[in-house]
Parts: sequence; C-alpha cells; structure tokens
Amino acid sequence: MQLAGEGATLTTVTASSTDQIIAGYEALQGAGGAAVVERDVVSVSGPDAARYLQGQLSQDVVAMVGDSAWSFLLAPTGKVDAWLRVHRIDSENYILETDPGYGDVLVTRLKRFLLRTKATITDPQNCVLLQHRWDSSLVRLGGDDVEGVLVGAPVGLGVAGRDELLLDSAKDFEAAQFEDLVAAEAMHRYRIAHGIPAMGNELTDETIPGEAGAWVIDASVSFTKGCYTGQELVARIDSRGNNVPHPIRLLMLDGDANVGDDVLLDGTTVGTLTSVASALGPDLPALALARVGRAVVIDTQVAVRSGSQEFGARVVEPGSVR
Repeated sequence: MQLAGEGATLTTVTASSTDQIIAGYEALQGAGGAAVVERDVVSVSGPDAARYLQGQLSQDVVAMVGDSAWSFLLAPTGKVDAWLRVHRIDSENYILETDPGYGDVLVTRLKRFLLRTKATITDPQNCVLLQHRWDSSLVRLGGDDVEGVLVGAPVGLGVAGRDELLLDSAKDFEAAQFEDLVAAEAMHRYRIAHGIPAMGNELTDETIPGEAGAWVIDASVSFTKGCYTGQELVARIDSRGNNVPHPIRLLMLDGDANVGDDVLLDGTTVGTLTSVASALGPDLPALALARVGRAVVIDTQVAVRSGSQEFGARVVEPGSVR
C-alpha cells in the first residue's frame, strides 16, 4: 500500500511534537493505530470492463472475485504509468485507486487504447483511505450507491493491519468519528521504513516495476494471465532474476537529509534519495528510500551528501528497522 504518497494529506491532526510522532509510529508498528490519507479513485464499468482491464493491468483482474489486489499500469515500453489497487466489485464494475495527483494520469493512460470497447472510465474522485485499521469492525461510510467497504490487503515487508476505502470523503469524514488516528509524519516514516514506494517519488515514468522490489512484483503482477501492455519488459526482467539497473533501497542514515541528496559509494555518486524521514531520537534514526545502482545491495555502507555535509548510511532490509 502506499500507501501514503508524498501528495497524500492526513486529514486529521498533525503532530506538533516528536513525542506525538513517535507514539503514532509505534502504534502503527504495534497493536493499533490508523491514519486517514487521500487517494484518487476511478471507476471502470461496462460489459467490456474486465476484458479491457485484463489487457492493460499487470494483475489478473478476471480471476479476482470480489477481491482487491495491487497492479501496475505500464507504458508500452514497460515503464510505470501508475501503481494502483484494483477492486473487483463484479464482472462489469471495477474501482481503481492510486496516489493523490495521479488519477488524471491513470484516466488518460486507460483511455489511450479505449477503442470500440464497451467500458466507461470516470474522472478521478478524491477520496479518503483509512489506513492500517487494526480492529475487526468495518467502517461503512460510502454513498448510497456504494455497497460495502472496499478492503485491500496491505502490502510491504513486515506490514500488518489493513486498509478500508471510504468514498465521498468530504461528507463522510465530517460525519465520522475516528479514534487513535496518527499524525502524517508517523505514517510517512512507516511507509519509508517498510519500503513502500510512492508515485512521484520512487515510482516515475522512468521507473520499471522490478526496481520497486521483488515483493512489489509478487503483489502486483500475474505471470499466468495473458498479455497486457508493457508485459515484455516485466517478463524479461523476471526471467533474469529481477536484476534491475536501479533498485529502490532503504537507507538508515547517520544524519538528516533531503529528497534529492546524492548517495555515494566509494566517492562516486550512485543514486538519489527519493523519500526522507527525519531522526526522532537515538533509537529512531533518519531513514530514506533511494533509487541507486545495482551494486548497492543490503548491508552496503554508503555515504549521503546533503549540501556541504557528508555522512554515513547503511542499506537495510525494509521492515527490519523501527
């Protein structure tokens, strides 16, 4: 999940102290806690909806039965147009949700090949997602024309909890009472610590799916379905052991840095920080995601150049840090 991308906005409280951020982060890591983030939601419906999406998305949407799954929408070159979650309502109705600000990209790309196809694609609707809800009760907040709550299995190494999609966000959020919501900074750190990519940061139109990591491929790609746009590159990289040129890595930093700072290996620039979470104390150091060269593997010691400063960093496994 992203779950929360850089454009995502926590619609509730914003922490004003480090203690609040730490408490929220520990809640997400432990036995409770939830965050409300924004998502762009698009509906695809009609007699040809399943067939059309099957030829466009990397996920097997026909095999889904009232289920949700992650998927890529790729350019013909195999590079990422969008990373999204697809919800199959029934054989003729699907809902797609992606990071805020990328709904228009999703719609434009889907309509590109929509020729002589009986399917309707709606304009993106800004909605909210209750992320990492731990209790067993579903929240029912959609409009009258929406049946039930769309629940998506979370994604990410070491991630627990689940998401619930809440439609018609402006009305629903005002009417709802949420408890134990964490601050935006806590959710941001949680995403980075678990290596969850975000559109516009780790995933761009220059990224290929395999660079996001093997677990993202496992969650988002079906290798048993038929052909879809961009499939050739995905299949070729998989057949080569997912040995990609610029993998996305999680770094534990010895100092605070900024998005866009260089990652160095033996004095040579090998990558760039794409998302950063500041240190919260001795036991919660600064973290960052970075798109780096393939030589930068787990446990590699690197350096980060931030302005005039240069300090150490270590590549770690997502989900392995606090």
